[in-house]
Amino acid sequence: MISKGDYMEIKAQHERGVYKKDIASKLGVHPRTVTRALVRGGPPCGKRPRARGSKLDPFKEFIDSELAAGVWNAEVILQKLRRMGYEGGRTILRDYIRPKRPLRDSRRTVRYETGPGKQAQCDWAEQPVLIAGVPQVVHFLVTALGYSRRFFFWITDKEDANHTYEGQQLAFQYFGGVTETTLLDNQKACVVSHRMGEKVVFNPAYLDFCHHYGTRPLACRPGRARTKGKVERIISYIKDNFFAHYPEAESFAHYNQLALEWLSEVADSRVHGTCGEVVRERFEKERGHLLALPPALFDTSYREERTVWWDAYIDVCGNRYAVGGHLTGKRVEVRIGLDGIIRVFDAQELVAVHTRRDPAAGWASCPAYHARLWQEASPVEARPLSVYEEVLT
Repeated sequence: MISKGDYMEIKAQHERGVYKKDIASKLGVHPRTVTRALVRGGPPCGKRPRARGSKLDPFKEFIDSELAAGVWNAEVILQKLRRMGYEGGRTILRDYIRPKRPLRDSRRTVRYETGPGKQAQCDWAEQPVLIAGVPQVVHFLVTALGYSRRFFFWITDKEDANHTYEGQQLAFQYFGGVTETTLLDNQKACVVSHRMGEKVVFNPAYLDFCHHYGTRPLACRPGRARTKGKVERIISYIKDNFFAHYPEAESFAHYNQLALEWLSEVADSRVHGTCGEVVRERFEKERGHLLALPPALFDTSYREERTVWWDAYIDVCGNRYAVGGHLTGKRVEVRIGLDGIIRVFDAQELVAVHTRRDPAAGWASCPAYHARLWQEASPVEARPLSVYEEVLT
């Protein structure tokens, strides 16, 4: 039953043109209750028969305190009630919580602005395109500065850990510095576990990456992409603007070159709706607050081990690459860079470098690597042709 105060609120909101369902959500009642009050022209007359008490009544105060603390999972609340002696069912509990959900704090979105150099937001997205005339879905990682709204994105073919770290590294290089914190989604490449009420467990490899650059990782709340709303909005902007103008390219390298030109000519020159400033000019206020880049890049290469064959070659990605002849029979570490460079290490010592080749192009040889092998090889025995003639006869 609604009170006189409730009816006055209903009347005032209705006269301002607010929808009945929104009025009902605010008061925690059914929309039909709002309709009946407006038709009746006042609150209900008289008193309703006293409702029969329910098993939930003694626990409603506790339930309200849980909701106020942000616990909206009915199953979680039910388990707590069981331990307190509640003997009712879960349906009555859900019926009690349901009308309160529209008032849940997490349904409201408050724009949170960060200071210069404080935060960057990162997220992956996908886009169907044509590359060299072939339809495919590309992946692009967007990194956006929270203060100036300047952003960078990198187009590639995968969203794994190595590509995630490489994409963020390229963004830091593009900005010329690093933010104090980096807010990202709960991708396994960065976050191993993130459950409500529990501490976030970050991927150890990603923690190494963040330590290298001096930024502190933050994970957005599970199931709430709006936590990183700035980068979400920019993803839509890239899809509607950049990819609308460039639906195809000759290669990934060509696509990323187009992206750099578009960032400089279009994205950095726009006046941001929230800030009311040209992004490039606002970034100049943020530039000095960014942390300095480290002297060396973080190694984002894939790391594998290989055995060097008797002919001083190793097998990598369907092709064969030469290494030093003194390494035959040994296990070596192979680092396959995302830039197409293959580096071979023996006990942390760099022993060979190659540019990745298509298998159809043939083996990657290097005479210098095999010089020692040829020197140590036994001389080839020379036999007269008469020996073979005897065998044939």
